[in-house]
Amino acid sequence: MSVALLWVVSPCEVSNGTGFLESVREGNRFFDSSRHRNLVSNERINRGGGKQTNNGRKFSVQSAIVATPSGERTMTSEQMVYDVVLRQAALVKRQLRSTDELEVKSDIPVPGNLGLLSEAYDRCGEVCAEYAKTFNLGTMLMTPERRRAIWAIYGEVSSHLITDTHTNMRTDELVDGPNASYITPAALDRWEDRLEDVFNGRPFDMLDGALSDTVSNFPVDIQPFRDMIEGMRMDLRKSRYKNFDELYLYCYYVAGTVALMSVPIMGIAPESKATTESVYNAALALGIANQLTNILRDVGEDARRGRVYLPQDELAQAGLSDEDIFAGRVTDKWRIFMKKQIHRARKFFDDAEKGVTELSAASRFPVWASLVLYRKILDEIEANDYNNFTRRAYVSKSKKLIALPIAYAKSLVPPTRTISLLS
Repeated sequence: MSVALLWVVSPCEVSNGTGFLESVREGNRFFDSSRHRNLVSNERINRGGGKQTNNGRKFSVQSAIVATPSGERTMTSEQMVYDVVLRQAALVKRQLRSTDELEVKSDIPVPGNLGLLSEAYDRCGEVCAEYAKTFNLGTMLMTPERRRAIWAIYGEVSSHLITDTHTNMRTDELVDGPNASYITPAALDRWEDRLEDVFNGRPFDMLDGALSDTVSNFPVDIQPFRDMIEGMRMDLRKSRYKNFDELYLYCYYVAGTVALMSVPIMGIAPESKATTESVYNAALALGIANQLTNILRDVGEDARRGRVYLPQDELAQAGLSDEDIFAGRVTDKWRIFMKKQIHRARKFFDDAEKGVTELSAASRFPVWASLVLYRKILDEIEANDYNNFTRRAYVSKSKKLIALPIAYAKSLVPPTRTISLLS
C-alpha cells in the first residue's frame, strides 16, 4: 500500500465552491480498454442510493463488490470496481445538488479541546512529510483547505498502516511484520467500527478528529475505507492469486481505494470537458498502476515472506512456478514474463495520464510528480535485467531531480476543451 495516496484528483477552489459545481456534469460513461473490458454500457451516473448523514453532507454507498450466496462472484473484478467508481462519482453529484456552496467549516470536536483541531491537522501533515516526502512537497501548491484534507486522509491511513516497522505502507508487510500479532480480524473489525464513529462526528483521537472534520466538509464516502480494510483482511488469509482478475481486486482494495478517498477533496478543473466518472477512472488506474509496480519491484521480498503477488495462470503459461520465484532464478522465461507484466503496468499509467491534465491547476503537480517517479521504477527493473529477486529497483536522487521539472512542466498543460471520455 506504499503508494495508495499518490493520486489526488482535485476540486476547484474550495474557498468559493463555484468552480467545483461547474466541473460536475451529467452523462453516461462506457469505459472500454484492453484492461477495463466488458463494462456496463450506458450506466447512469446518478444511480446508486445511500442515505444521507453527517448533517446532510455524507452519503454511505454500499459497495458493488459482493458475492453470491454460494460464494461465487457474478462479475469480473474490473466490472465490480467500476461499479464502485460510478457510485463514488454519483455521490459527488448528489452532494453538489444538495448545496449551493461547498462550505468549509471546522465544527467537529477533537477529544479534549476544540483547539486541538489545528494541531491534529498539523500532525497529519507531519506524517505525510515523513512517509511521502515528494508528494508532500507537491501538496504545498494546493489551497490550505485541500492540503489539510489530504493530510487528514493520509494521517488516518498511515496511523493504521505504518507500524513500528517504519517501512512501506504495504498491507502485506503490515500483516507479516513485527506487529503482525496485533493485526487480527478482530482488530480490523474494531478499526472498521471506529471508522463509523469518525464519519458520524465522534472521533476517537487527534488523527481521527482531523478526518472527521474533513468528511464533514467534503463528500468523502466511507466505502473506500471499508474496502481498504477488506484488502488487509485478504492479506491475512491469502498469499496467492490465481489470475489477474483476483489480483486486480486486491490492487483496488489496497491502493485504488485511497485514490477514491482523495477524489472528492480535490476536483476537476472547471474548464475541463471530461466527465466526472472518467477522472475517477483515471485515478483508479493510477492506484492500480502504482500497486502493480510495488508488486513487481518487491517480488523477492514477498517471496521471502512466502507470498507471490503474481497471477498463477500467467506464471504457468510462461513455464514458471512458485518454485522458480523462491529460487530467485532470472531466466529467459522470467524476463519474458516480466516484460509482459511491466507492459501491463505501463498501460495503467497511460490510462492515468489521460486524467491528470483534467485536474485543477493547483493539484496537477503532486499527481504528475508521483506518476512520473513511480513509473520510473519499472525502468529500473529493466535496468536490473529483471532481477527483482535480490536487487531492489529504486529511483536515485539525481534521477528524481531530473524528473521533477518534467512533472512540473506537464502540470502546466491545461485541460482539454473538447468533450472527452478519456477512454
